[in-house]
Amino acid sequence: MGLSRAELYAAIRRDKRLDPEVSQRTLGEKYGVHRRTVRQALTSAVPPPRKQPAPRASVLDPAKGWIDAMLREDLAAPRKQKHTARRIFQCLAQEHDFDLVSYSTVSDYVAIRRPQIQIEDQEGRRHLAGMVPQVHLPGEEAEVDFADVWVRLAGEVTKCHLFTLRMSYSGKAVHRVYASQAQESFMEGHVEAFNVLGGVPSRHIRYDNLKPAVNRICTGRSRVESERWTSFRSHYGFDAFYCIPGQEGAHEKGGVEQEGGRFRRTHLVVLR
Repeated sequence: MGLSRAELYAAIRRDKRLDPEVSQRTLGEKYGVHRRTVRQALTSAVPPPRKQPAPRASVLDPAKGWIDAMLREDLAAPRKQKHTARRIFQCLAQEHDFDLVSYSTVSDYVAIRRPQIQIEDQEGRRHLAGMVPQVHLPGEEAEVDFADVWVRLAGEVTKCHLFTLRMSYSGKAVHRVYASQAQESFMEGHVEAFNVLGGVPSRHIRYDNLKPAVNRICTGRSRVESERWTSFRSHYGFDAFYCIPGQEGAHEKGGVEQEGGRFRRTHLVVLR
């Protein structure tokens, strides 16, 4: 599977960061790109925008929602009582009065979409059990998480979100309170923490499945990151380590989860 442009830029910048003497020609040959692309990646972590062709409308578009709904119903249906492509084609005509496409068009879409829906349903459920040793060197690793906090804002008790970045070795942490967990707050929290700490973790930062960073959870630790987040990481020169979803992965960044609770109890509980 090929790299996206943001991932390509991040990989080039990472190689240059690890080996400052590597030439642009060598990097271009390694990734099969022109040296001009290498220069662009080293200049900026954000790829220049491409002109996007206008999407071609499909005659099947109005019916895709109905088809997807039938395929999702099949996830809980007995094995021998699932919708076939033929039955879906008939349902579109009989129940939705939709007869603008041929059977082959519906069949082709079902053949592609059915396994996709099955994968979407199983995302995050399969993983390999194991242990992650908590051994850290100074300045190498950090952990990031959001915790819920309540503050009195203009006289009203308001739910806010505590961003915490905690260094794994020293336990030193930086906290910022935001009104939301939006991507802007997520990135600003990192910038604030890097400024306070005076640097960036040299190995990686641990995360769970925060929506500002992750578009989709795949099997195990694989994630589909947002392009803006990939470019942000590339710009600041650090890697992301994604924990296993659910309770099995909670211990992998337990330090920052405990830190959020400690800060809330210490600084946000009113003394009487």
